[in-house]
Amino acid sequence: MPSHHTPAVVVCPRVVERFLDIALPVYETLTPDHPLPCFAVLLGDYTTTAIHVRELEVGANARTTDRAAIEEFETTIVPRFGSAYENTDRGYWLDPADLLRIGKEADRTGMDILGSIHMHPDWHRITNKEAEKACPLSSRPTPMDEHVFAAAGWPVNIICYLEQVNGLTSYNVEAWDPSGNLLPLRTTVRMVAA
Repeated sequence: MPSHHTPAVVVCPRVVERFLDIALPVYETLTPDHPLPCFAVLLGDYTTTAIHVRELEVGANARTTDRAAIEEFETTIVPRFGSAYENTDRGYWLDPADLLRIGKEADRTGMDILGSIHMHPDWHRITNKEAEKACPLSSRPTPMDEHVFAAAGWPVNIICYLEQVNGLTSYNVEAWDPSGNLLPLRTTVRMVAA
């Protein structure tokens, strides 16, 4: 048993709903050749007992335009995590200008950048590659995710898994710390006016 308390991640329902509003159109356009990513930054505040996710912000994917991103994928990610990452539609690199903008907005509103949320689709259903069909994604981090979580060092990283079964799309979310350990995830109850 750990000697320290693991803080719960408490998420406002509108954060997940807003992410789904962004992720579902991306999910619906996925093809075997285009595993498009979906990513957002989480904002809020934290105490020793809870990380409160109150908002999310989106930014551009600079995966193919930022020199550091191009170099990281060529020299580290593709050699370490496989040739699938040669496809420039796979992977997300937040535009540094957007990260700066998001950080300034967080400061202005009294919040902190807490981490990220990204989509994992049921790629094993969509892909035409046998090796990828045999390795289903879920709301658990991939080795690539663990690399990114550790490098970013943000306290919370949420994965939203989207899956289609019998024509119905469902989702699951789980939260992870920078070391890839599962964090308890809670959703606040919506208050209804009397």
